[in-house]
Amino acid sequence: MPSASCDTLLDDIEDIVSQQDSKPQDRHFSRKHIVPKARRRNTQKCLQEEDSPPSDSTIPGIQKIWIRTWGCSHNNSDGEYMAGQLAAYGYKITENASDADLWLLNSCTVKNPAEDHFRNSIKRAQEENKKIVLAGCVPQAQPRQDYLQGLSVIGVQQIDRVVEVVEETIKGHSVRLLGQKKDNGKRLGGAPLDLPKIRKNPLIEIISINTGCLNACTYCKTKHARGNLASYPIDELVDRAKQSFQEGVCEIWLTSEDTGAYGRDIGTDLPTLLWKLVEVIPEGAMLRLGMTNPPYILEHLEEMAKVLNHPRVYAFLHIPVQSASDAVLMAMKREYCVADFRRVVDFLKEKVPGITIATDIICGFPGETDQDFQETVKLVEEYKFPSLFINQFYPRPGTPAAKMEQVPAQVIGERQQVLVTEESFDSKFYVAHNRFYEQVLVPKNPTFMGKMVEVDIYESGKHFMKGQPVADAKVYTPSISKPLAKGEVSGLTAEFRSRRGGPLSSMSQRDSAGSRVGLRLRSLRQDGALTVSVGLALFALLLALFVKLYN
Repeated sequence: MPSASCDTLLDDIEDIVSQQDSKPQDRHFSRKHIVPKARRRNTQKCLQEEDSPPSDSTIPGIQKIWIRTWGCSHNNSDGEYMAGQLAAYGYKITENASDADLWLLNSCTVKNPAEDHFRNSIKRAQEENKKIVLAGCVPQAQPRQDYLQGLSVIGVQQIDRVVEVVEETIKGHSVRLLGQKKDNGKRLGGAPLDLPKIRKNPLIEIISINTGCLNACTYCKTKHARGNLASYPIDELVDRAKQSFQEGVCEIWLTSEDTGAYGRDIGTDLPTLLWKLVEVIPEGAMLRLGMTNPPYILEHLEEMAKVLNHPRVYAFLHIPVQSASDAVLMAMKREYCVADFRRVVDFLKEKVPGITIATDIICGFPGETDQDFQETVKLVEEYKFPSLFINQFYPRPGTPAAKMEQVPAQVIGERQQVLVTEESFDSKFYVAHNRFYEQVLVPKNPTFMGKMVEVDIYESGKHFMKGQPVADAKVYTPSISKPLAKGEVSGLTAEFRSRRGGPLSSMSQRDSAGSRVGLRLRSLRQDGALTVSVGLALFALLLALFVKLYN
């Protein structure tokens, strides 16, 4: 939260950091070369200072930071880069949120539930008086939302300056850094790829080959955050891969909003990049290609099949279809038809034996009819995709699809009453159950705990379903007393106390019982000692008789 002394919001960190000021990295370097000078210490004065430290004694670079990332592998890579830079400067990255001085929340804007978790985390951080820095696609796409006001924000293309934003936030300032990376007016792929990084999995390196895309899908909010296509040069990507292998990485994931569109803005293409990367993959290591939309892979099918057959490249490709209805695809502005998708999948299945094709489907897009939905079902039944991601449509603010006539949620999935009673093991959801005692995960809204909530089921897993609370729905509170606090003893009624003789009587009885137990234990110990003594005496007597007989 911003300090009281900072009443105005700064649009950019340059408003308080001038070109002549030293950067955090410079100060960190200088600290390593400072030679302490011994001097006489005034003990009395030092004791007074320790008792009353100055109010402005906060020193950036020593605090604990908790980082939470939602969303895609691109977002996870950004989170790893931010963690690496902060750790390199001296901050301690902690996995304990309660122990942290500052929370860095790296958001996803694809679906409503992801933003709900982000918003709830901000609220929790404020309740716990944590310093907050926001990152990711939510604040980048819609920075003027009410719940973001007064908080520090770092944009998706500015993650190389996270240390500066965190430093100013710790000092009590609220700063925003949302600009684009450009070179001579041309938009770049983002922050440099050679920044320090802390990998969540030391064996896997996630490399973002480009940011943004060439599409304008009517449902997509990510486009508002990541923008148009901007690709990294091939040599920078190859250098990053080499560095990763030298650090013990054995698997590389290539990621972006659309890997198939890579290079179209810089005069190259995806197959060219892949062949360059294959050259530097050591024996025993593997490369995994990320999501590609059908339009930009069609013209490279021959080369893509060759690459996917390479022994050091996984025979895997994620190609979202979203719907098998051309009418729905047109409303989505997906720029391909179902026949295009079939052509891609059929060709790769023929040329790359055993290939795994993963795909996505959006259910309940505005205007989707039962016939449209059945066409999608038939496609799934025909191809039997081994990896299939099914999601309910969510109207994201500011997108064209949000203004279209919506399909009622109850047509998509069931609307259920669920009772919320627990927190999930990973602490990301509350756990509820419907009347069939099926597990339903709901957002962590503290007002839901112990209540009956109406939700729309939007996703299912092997042992659970996920429910989104219905807008403006009633939250039913059981017509019983307020539950006891955790750890509080139940059953201590007035009748119980009187029957047991009250608290003091009960204590006396416990003390008396304890005394009896103690006496019994002492008696047992004494009996045991006596038995041992008798045994030793008999042994000594037998030994003496034995010696006498043989002498």
